[in-house]
Amino acid sequence: MAQSGAQESAARLRAQLTDLQAQQADLQTRLAQLDEDIKPENIERSLAGVGSTRPEELREVRRRQLEIQRKGIQSQLDNLATTRARLEAAIATADAQGYRETVRPSPSGTTTSTPELRKAVVKRSLRQKHRLKRRSLHKR
Repeated sequence: MAQSGAQESAARLRAQLTDLQAQQADLQTRLAQLDEDIKPENIERSLAGVGSTRPEELREVRRRQLEIQRKGIQSQLDNLATTRARLEAAIATADAQGYRETVRPSPSGTTTSTPELRKAVVKRSLRQKHRLKRRSLHKR
């Protein structure tokens, strides 16, 4: 059975959501690494091989760089969270639209497009037709 436009849209949105979740996971991993790197002992360890007459300034510069990176990644995560909420809402809307399309009466007057239900509706309408004929014969 072919998918409706709403079902295809929901599938595309779900694929986007999966990609977004992967991005979020990558950024969260990077953020955790930055949180570890920004600890004073790790900053000092990263600069251990660098000779300087002002090591405290080097440590401060490194800490600021890591903090800037951390803020940037946190900002990206915040944006992805907003996008995720929008995608989830769009998926819910597309799913609801797809459901409405499956239960919406078709142009032929049946309630769905499944062959079994069409047959049932046709049988019911034929029975009603025969009843009306019998009633009209009995009234005469």
